[in-house]
Amino acid sequence: MPLRLAVRDISFFERPVTFARPFRFGAVAINATPQAFVRVEIEVEGKSRAVGASAEFLVPKWFDKRPHLAPDQTVEELRCSLLIARGIYLAHSGFETAFGLHAACIGAQIEACAREDIPPLAAGYGPAEIDKAILDALLRCTGTGFFDGMANNIAGVDARLSRDLGDDDVSRFLAGRKRLERVAIRHTVGMDDKVEGEGGVADIRENAGARYFKLKLNGDPAHDADRLMRIGNELATLSYDYRVTLDANEQYADLTALNALVERLDRDAALRPIAQKLLYIEQPMPRDITRQSPLGALARRDFIVDEADDSYDAFPVTRALGYRGISSKSCKGIYKSIINATRAARWSAAGEKCFIAGEDLTCQAGLAVQQDLALGALIGVTHAERNGHHYVDGFGDTPAAEAEAFLAGHPDLYVRDGNKIRLAIHDGDLLTGSLTTPGFATATHPDWSAMSPLAQPTARIPLEKAV
Repeated sequence: MPLRLAVRDISFFERPVTFARPFRFGAVAINATPQAFVRVEIEVEGKSRAVGASAEFLVPKWFDKRPHLAPDQTVEELRCSLLIARGIYLAHSGFETAFGLHAACIGAQIEACAREDIPPLAAGYGPAEIDKAILDALLRCTGTGFFDGMANNIAGVDARLSRDLGDDDVSRFLAGRKRLERVAIRHTVGMDDKVEGEGGVADIRENAGARYFKLKLNGDPAHDADRLMRIGNELATLSYDYRVTLDANEQYADLTALNALVERLDRDAALRPIAQKLLYIEQPMPRDITRQSPLGALARRDFIVDEADDSYDAFPVTRALGYRGISSKSCKGIYKSIINATRAARWSAAGEKCFIAGEDLTCQAGLAVQQDLALGALIGVTHAERNGHHYVDGFGDTPAAEAEAFLAGHPDLYVRDGNKIRLAIHDGDLLTGSLTTPGFATATHPDWSAMSPLAQPTARIPLEKAV
């Protein structure tokens, strides 16, 4: 049964994270980036107060890839999105369900951010992080785990933001969910990652025994095809079966360039180790071109959208263009993922192939990876990109005592490796058993004293006027 709550306080913090190796996707290479942390205090109607938390990287040049913006400017946008959302959420002082509060705020958030020239995908970052922390607090206040709480729709998720669904569609979907006990990792192969030999894609010390691989593309069909041949030759040496996905991060300029790659995949024998194992191609073209370009004959392959998923209507719109799937990322909003998973289940039940995929914007060990993993395990994502464990050395710059607390609270999810604590990968899978703890998939919170307040962005207009 949904409970009502009121948000009493929202605080933001951040901590620098240094990568163990460069992560290149699209037109940017990341060597380090801050991780944002959200701490909220809520009052649950008729009960008590509780504190919740969430975390996510402030990733440059993904939420907004406009070429005139420097990477640091796009990080500033995300900080601004958080601060604008804080004002909007705190302005709603009455009691409301967790989803009702989200629904009441998301439109004002998009409008306020637009006045700051912040696009919808980046605008959604602030509410996404606040919503996760609110849900954590709500579950902690009631002593409820995430999976049981969502099966009973404790957040009050309904169809008010998705007119193609009814409230019963959402409640039935949630009521029928069973936690996936295991979620396979999908190993990311960035554009700068080594392909052959020691440290290459087939090296088990590098890929952690993954059976799924996510291969980044740069938008040049000839270059991508050549690189995929090299990767395919390496993956063909594995002693077990594997599957791949391709991700262009909006780098293919148009349908003509995309068709050139797909033609190579269909016809070039040298690409068979990739083409025969290919599950789907992710976000090949820029988000604006995506919404204007029906896939046509290209839809013989499965395509999904990711960066183009910037609103509640993105999945129905792109489905009509030939896309079969959409990504789930908690940084884009847990409730939108649930709505999209409901849609995929409903359309699939009617005989159409539709699905939701698990993608990872470098979720760091701790809160971020646990909450995103739990979301996927709830909505039925059987394998998910998990690149945080690959590009960051364990818990990275997290204080040792904090990492130890996460290991103690989630011994099935982390393992001690020398002087580091890192994700425990079991035959290519992550286990979700400890994510059933009261709260949103975490038995512990970070050490708030060991991080800095969120850096204040240089806003183009005063934030109080944006709100």
